[in-house]
Amino acid sequence: MVILGIGGIQNDAAVAVVQDGQLVTAAEQKKLARYTQPGELPLAAVDGCLQAARLERKHIDHVVVVRPWSSNRDVSLQLELRELFPEAQVVLLDHHAAHAASAFFAAPFDEGTVLTLDRQGDLRCGARWQGRGRDLTLEREVYFPDSLGDLYSRVTALLGYAPNADEHKVQWLSTAGDDRFVPLFEEILGVAATGWPRQDHSYFDQRRATNGHFAPKFYRALDIADAAEVPASLKANVAAGVQHAIERAVLRMAGEGENLALAGGLALNALLVRSLESSGRWKHVFVQPASGNAGTAIGAALHGWHVTAGQGKRGSFDTLCLGPGFSAEDVKRVLENCKLRFRYLLTEGELIGSAVKELNEDKIVAWMQGRMEFGSRALGNRSILASPQNPYSTENLNIYIKHREPFRKFAASVPAELAHEYFDAGPNARFLATVGQVKLAHRDKFASAVLGSGFVRVHAVTEKDNPLYWRLLHAFGKSTGLPVLYNTSFNLFGDPLVCTPRDAVRSFYSSGIDAMFAGSFLLQK
Repeated sequence: MVILGIGGIQNDAAVAVVQDGQLVTAAEQKKLARYTQPGELPLAAVDGCLQAARLERKHIDHVVVVRPWSSNRDVSLQLELRELFPEAQVVLLDHHAAHAASAFFAAPFDEGTVLTLDRQGDLRCGARWQGRGRDLTLEREVYFPDSLGDLYSRVTALLGYAPNADEHKVQWLSTAGDDRFVPLFEEILGVAATGWPRQDHSYFDQRRATNGHFAPKFYRALDIADAAEVPASLKANVAAGVQHAIERAVLRMAGEGENLALAGGLALNALLVRSLESSGRWKHVFVQPASGNAGTAIGAALHGWHVTAGQGKRGSFDTLCLGPGFSAEDVKRVLENCKLRFRYLLTEGELIGSAVKELNEDKIVAWMQGRMEFGSRALGNRSILASPQNPYSTENLNIYIKHREPFRKFAASVPAELAHEYFDAGPNARFLATVGQVKLAHRDKFASAVLGSGFVRVHAVTEKDNPLYWRLLHAFGKSTGLPVLYNTSFNLFGDPLVCTPRDAVRSFYSSGIDAMFAGSFLLQK
């Protein structure tokens, strides 16, 4: 039985396919087509996923589509789906139900609490569910405008970043701030009485067009002039205020128990995940790592398998490298078409040895291997890598390649079985969904990647999840004594993660990256 899920049609459209209970492929429209048209079906992602799974449209038994779709297009989209998949049953699914399914049915437990949190969704912006077997029961919900995600987006705009795009910048900036504004944001959220948010909207003025629509009352609380730009000396403290207030609010909303699963856009906040993991209120916390709008496609496909088709068998959630992959012939064709000079590496040993050599010479390396990752995080298949032993690696990555703020640090990839030697990190580090602490004995080694008081973005790589990248880490460790590489996503200037060899070539030659390994091909500048 084959289930195709479509989610995020209004924003971050994506497709996922479950075959006989196993998630076999997933991809976002913007990575395959390099553009998105809100409200349109993600046809490039549909075709890419079917090709990756070696399926045709006639093989699809159920198509599960996540609402909301778009304004005034419900009928035409339904007809378009019927035409695309004439043999399939088409099912519509609520937005937060898809978030919940993406978390619970991918979790390593079959009973527990599920919390879904985002900015607005379908006006519902938060919900708590109880999951058991293949049943998800809604327990409590909160509706816009009492939205944790909306407040975070308002602060993003207030600090001069792009709302609904740059919230991650506020998250990382918060690690440099103190807690002086936490009581202010807790008062705005209004969670003290019931444990769930009921915001005090006297702090907002919707007539103001910019800077998060904050009212004079809010600026007085910050002790700055009305509508003034937040001074640089206060920005990290404001970021810390909203971050820590929301962490405390989510802890109240989640409650306590044995198992907790989390999804929705707010679950992309790795510091929030860390606060849940370390709270002591839950024995097991699982975060669906591609938990934003795109991840609802996974929820739709899993819901189709467990609920629509009534199947109890659970598939494993082993990898997010679920997108298209490219053969040596595919890569070679692009390189020759672009008239590029390259070296072909005959064996895996030569590939890994050449990469270690480049990294030991303090080169910045692009690493494009296997199938593209699903979601916003690079997990070793579409990555830019650097040696932690290069004292200028993070400076070079930030200034000359990624062109971003210095407070945004890079992940530290390490073989999972060795992670405990260097870091204290939970199981969600497997998919870069949380942060860890650097152990004191190694604090100096990773000083350039440390956030605030010892936090670091840990990526614990298992041989099962990504065998080639795992072997590269071990080879680098054998060469240097430190089996850790700095890892950031292979993309530039706000573009999506690279997908195809042509995308990779374009980004490589538009950046300060020194060398690129695309499959078995090495390109050097």
